[in-house]
Amino acid sequence: MMENDMESGTLGLGAYQDKPRVFPNMRTKPYTPLIFRILLSINVRVLFVILLLGLGAIFYVGASTSPIIVFVISVCILSFLVAIYLTKWVLAKDEGPPEMVQIADAIRDGAEGFFKTQYGSISKMAMLLAVVILCIYLFRSTTPQQESSGLGRSTSAYITVAAFLLGALCSGIAGYVGMWVSVRANVRVSSAARRSAREALQVATRAGGLSAIIVVGMAVIGIAVLYATFYVWLGVDTPGSMKVTDLPLLLVGYGFGASFVALFAQLGGGIYTKAADVGADLVGKVEQGIPEDDPRNPAVIADLVGDNVGDCAARGADLFESIAAEIISAMILGGSMAQRCKIAGKYLNPSGFILFPLVVHSFDLVVSSVGIFSIRGTRETGVMAPMEDPMTILQKGYSYTIVLAVLAFGLSTRWLLYTDQAPSAWFNFALCGLIGIITAYIFVWIAKYYTDYKHEPVRILALSSSTGHGTNIIAGVSLGLESTALPVLVISVSIISAFWLGRTSGLVDESGTPTGGLFGTAVATMGMLSTAAYILTMDMFGPIADNAGGIVEMSQQPESVREITDVLDAVGNTTKATTKGFAIGSAALASFLLFSAYMDEVSAFAHEPFKQVDIAIPEVFVGGLLGSMLIFVFSAWACSAVGRTAQEVVNEVRRQFIERPGIMDYKEKPDYGRCVAIVASASLREMIKPGALAIISPIVVGFVFRILGYYTGQPLLGAKVVAALLMFATVSGILMALFLNTAGGAWDNAKKYIETGALGGKGSEAHKAAVTGDTVGDPFKDTAGPSIHVLIKMLATITLVMAPIFL
Repeated sequence: MMENDMESGTLGLGAYQDKPRVFPNMRTKPYTPLIFRILLSINVRVLFVILLLGLGAIFYVGASTSPIIVFVISVCILSFLVAIYLTKWVLAKDEGPPEMVQIADAIRDGAEGFFKTQYGSISKMAMLLAVVILCIYLFRSTTPQQESSGLGRSTSAYITVAAFLLGALCSGIAGYVGMWVSVRANVRVSSAARRSAREALQVATRAGGLSAIIVVGMAVIGIAVLYATFYVWLGVDTPGSMKVTDLPLLLVGYGFGASFVALFAQLGGGIYTKAADVGADLVGKVEQGIPEDDPRNPAVIADLVGDNVGDCAARGADLFESIAAEIISAMILGGSMAQRCKIAGKYLNPSGFILFPLVVHSFDLVVSSVGIFSIRGTRETGVMAPMEDPMTILQKGYSYTIVLAVLAFGLSTRWLLYTDQAPSAWFNFALCGLIGIITAYIFVWIAKYYTDYKHEPVRILALSSSTGHGTNIIAGVSLGLESTALPVLVISVSIISAFWLGRTSGLVDESGTPTGGLFGTAVATMGMLSTAAYILTMDMFGPIADNAGGIVEMSQQPESVREITDVLDAVGNTTKATTKGFAIGSAALASFLLFSAYMDEVSAFAHEPFKQVDIAIPEVFVGGLLGSMLIFVFSAWACSAVGRTAQEVVNEVRRQFIERPGIMDYKEKPDYGRCVAIVASASLREMIKPGALAIISPIVVGFVFRILGYYTGQPLLGAKVVAALLMFATVSGILMALFLNTAGGAWDNAKKYIETGALGGKGSEAHKAAVTGDTVGDPFKDTAGPSIHVLIKMLATITLVMAPIFL
């Protein structure tokens, strides 16, 4: 049972002067995943020897594959050392007074407890799906390439399942790292805010940076080691074995495993965080008129726990999955293009085209680290120093990262994509990368324009709150709908430009047909993701700053400290919105690439060309309709899950205020644990239905139309209908996610803008209307929207893995 310590003291907020303060003491035994418990139980010297042997084995396998793999692994290991330095730097910061530490401990316990239960459920589902994949692969037909290389059904089945489970494990670890960092950094940011705004910003950024470096580094080293292991084990490129250009297709299981875990992590975490947030806001702010994160609100701990499990753990898994999917799709396209162009020989090695994405992300780790370290603290401590705009400081770091990314990208293309067949091709591909980098920058700017309260759209939305709740909702919905236009135009221009630059690169197949178009688009995707670690840093910054603000409010620090965390929180909302814009842009490009890979795989299995999908065929058109419907139903179920869980929280918080009237006067303690238990159990229950819909739909549709095609004499019907489902779901999903993310972010920052004192400030009628808008936007921007990013890529990877059952 929960206990609490009663402390008394003067408070920073005038209205609360001279009242005792209530703090939860929920400390239980901290949770550490089994894999870390095993490592910690081993003697340090033994562990060191095992680590050295492991690294030696990895470098041996890498050296046996390609010098490029050795370079990639080396950069990843160096980046992990940078992450260790950042961990030590962040953990060396003080945690502040005891009341702050107690609140942080309660948040940490809640987050770790939920993580343990949630990932326990996800791992059971992953094992079940692994058995299903194994059965499908053991009874499917093999491709001509597999037959010629002697890769039997059973080998192919075990490779795919092993890759799937490894991808799922790494995605889970990425999520755990995101949460581990955030629950330790939040209280240190709160403490730093008592000294200066710049120091608080630096601590939050470095904490986000260490998480980002580990997530990106793990995605890259995981694929590099898997690729090298398969290369050596299968004896690739030796007579009578598999060609190196076919090897990337074996990695698809890794991407599917990562997507699978990320989808459930995002759904479960998103439902948890937003149900608690909506419940806390509706009763606390609107009905009781108490500030956000007030210690008297029974749902406040659940809300703060939600920031960590929803925004940090889930986003870590999400970006891990994004990077894994993009790297694998680009490797598949690089391999197929190298095969068509007959790029082979000592100086024309196809490995350059295949391993190019890994090198780009290795440089991403380097340039993003420079951007993270460019954000420094200032010498003067003391909150009276004039406060700089944190967004400007973060943007400056992003600018450094982008300039270095352009230089690194040019170097990578000259090193890996130069061929004597087309001497200027590398320059065309470097321009494709530049298009991707510019696209990423524009995406970040568009999201900032629509969600930052310094710009007109959010101010107009805030103004609409002054005439009531209804006008606020109308304005928010229309803003979200309008915000889809610019990103779609930008992504359209970038896809076509990159395709034509690739097509005119001079690379042609045996018949003289230009073949570089799709690879050009793949390179643009890599360009867009060449600053992914810095973008993820800005994303992780948001929930850490939000939590820090909650700890400051609950421990009732002086108003000046809360002002600093409020500014950081508002900037964090904008950075989260910009990251979501960036994520959906990269998801659009990645899905386009995975779609092409799917068509290539179908033609390999069917032994006949599969180049286009004709939506004039009724069954194919129906497949498209089902794909669009899937996005809408999935979004509906995700939002209604938040609504149902929030209703339980609202009822519980109201019950506590009625049954314990002393809560408002600090005479009785709220039962924080009850709200934590409600949202934890409800979110685990509610995440199953939309997640199952996403996984089962494409498999059922493909299988049903395969049977229909068999009886109507259309052997490829199942594959065509699934292709249409994938295409329409991607298009609908991009638009839906843009709408949900931007509308939600704008509603949140319109509320924050009013809380700065505009339009009557906190407690005014405009503020109450803005809170309503914010609660509507919560499931939009933090549950349904981010889950759609994962859904789009998971549909693409699941169709690649399950392609054999559609034929």
